[in-house]
Amino acid sequence: MMRRLLLLLALLCGAVPSALAHKPSDSYLSLDVKGNAISGQWDIALRDLDFAIGLDQDGDGKLTWDEIRQRHVAIAAYALGRLSLSSDRGVCRIDAGEQMIDDHTDGAYSVLRFRVACPAPVAALTIDYSLFADLDPQHKGLLRLTRDGVTSTAIFDPAHARQTLSLTAPDRWKQFRDYVKDGVWHIWIGYDHILFLLSLLLPAVLLAAPSNNLRGAFIDVLKVVTAFTLAHSLTLTLASLSLISLPSRFVESAIAASVILAAVNNIYPLFRGRRPVAAFVFGLIHGFGFASVLIDLGLPKGSLLASLLGFNLGVEIGQLCIVAAFLPLAFWLRDTWFYRRLLTGGSALIALVAVVWFVERAFDIQAQTMGAWAFAAK
Repeated sequence: MMRRLLLLLALLCGAVPSALAHKPSDSYLSLDVKGNAISGQWDIALRDLDFAIGLDQDGDGKLTWDEIRQRHVAIAAYALGRLSLSSDRGVCRIDAGEQMIDDHTDGAYSVLRFRVACPAPVAALTIDYSLFADLDPQHKGLLRLTRDGVTSTAIFDPAHARQTLSLTAPDRWKQFRDYVKDGVWHIWIGYDHILFLLSLLLPAVLLAAPSNNLRGAFIDVLKVVTAFTLAHSLTLTLASLSLISLPSRFVESAIAASVILAAVNNIYPLFRGRRPVAAFVFGLIHGFGFASVLIDLGLPKGSLLASLLGFNLGVEIGQLCIVAAFLPLAFWLRDTWFYRRLLTGGSALIALVAVVWFVERAFDIQAQTMGAWAFAAK
């Protein structure tokens, strides 16, 4: 029995990439402009750099300071080779500086400092960003650009790799739109958040079965989604404003545990009619997960509030799109054998996937390692 369970978990590990269980790949680029000189700092996740250029020299799965220090030249060359800055007077020269290590909400980051010299004082800065573009199409670069105490923001990805930012008149509306889009994208690729929400919504259409109308299902979905929205909006705001802080490992593990409980509830009732209450309680934890993007960027309050509002709005839009796609289809299928099997079998599969995520996060075990254990037990 144990061998079969391990083999099943191994298959799940292979079907669900480890990256899906964690915060998406982001880097944090800060530029401080003074005349024609720019001071830069670029925080890049060590796990991403290890995948791209190989930092683990002895292959033991652990990174030491000596291993990272030996690769400082390679890190600077790789990163700065994928960043170009220019003003209206021409290309700016970038020189690498010191490198350090810092902890973000989702792990250790290489901190690369650099200096930039432009041909003339900068009024508008064009940035070409292609870090990890060939390895991870979902990677995003979050920029904080400061000049004379005024902060601008931008988000780079392969589809928006080249952007020009005005330092004299920052486009606040564009910045707001960027964070709305990032919020939508964050929920759409946040598979743990999606599975938690779907687990709570799967029974909703069955409540409408006796009266054979959509109204009962809609009301139930509205209660669940509203409770989840209120809860994660509250903790997203508090965490982004640094009023409350929880360890990332605890937050990510608790999110995985919430998916397990929500899925198991569809097989063996745990909440007994209190799914909106469960959505609110667990939504508080999910809000800390959403906040990690804004916390790591370290925006001043003036820029943070607009980014926070845009990001949260984007999360809600993305969430409503998922509900809008789910509810009519689920209502149409509710009386079928397929849907009843989906409710139990699908929930069991979601719970098993979430168990893999929980083990990865709580015990810092990679899916590949779990798979190796499973096949060794054959």
